Amino acid sequence: MKILVPVKRVIDYNVKPRVKADGTGVDLANVKMSMNPFDEIAVEEAIRIKEAGKAEEIVAVSIGPAKAQETLRTALAMGADRAILVETDDEVEPLAVAKILKAIADEEQPGLVMLGKQSISDDSNQTGQMLAALMDRPQGTFANTVEVEGDSVTVKREVDGGLETVKLTLPAIVTTDLRLNEPRYASLPNIMKAKKKPLDTKSPADFGVDTAPRLKTTKVAEPPVRQAGEKVADVDALVAKIKALGIA
Repeated sequence: MKILVPVKRVIDYNVKPRVKADGTGVDLANVKMSMNPFDEIAVEEAIRIKEAGKAEEIVAVSIGPAKAQETLRTALAMGADRAILVETDDEVEPLAVAKILKAIADEEQPGLVMLGKQSISDDSNQTGQMLAALMDRPQGTFANTVEVEGDSVTVKREVDGGLETVKLTLPAIVTTDLRLNEPRYASLPNIMKAKKKPLDTKSPADFGVDTAPRLKTTKVAEPPVRQAGEKVADVDALVAKIKALGIA
């Protein structure tokens, strides 16, 4: 079985994003970028499935600027076998991403497409579901546990009420949640080996996908500063404050 793992280049999760002075977007100048954390979990899970002898090849895919090669090299250093970069400087929306991934999946014929449930850059949480719809494949989203057995995959999903277990017939789409695993660090020897692994570069036009945006961002703003708390002398004072605020 072949596993296709889409990965996205985003602002490193340890970095606090800064909004541009004109409010048109997030400032990316001189900001540390890394692989989307949920995608990193997807790469790790794909590697574990391969190490268990249930997959033969892992193909990492990224859609973005030329610098996204760094993200793909990270996936290769972790254990992916080869990579595909669909190079574009456009801000590609989830539907266009799903269409490109469908075209790649049609060529590669993976038994499993495993991707993060969402990116921390736009928090859309749409690509996996859209891809499953476009390809008419079963989907297991918000995966907490993934077990491949023969021609099926069992996924425990994180839902509001706890965990839901679904069994999907392969080929299938799985999106990974935070508690699925803890990604490994790429060792220095593997980082060096990753430089020699194949990385193909394509464009959205190669797949006949229009990446023109359908949404327009009108304004980006910092969240409001949280107001400081206030100490009260006793319960009576607390009740009086609550009533004054109209909460009770």
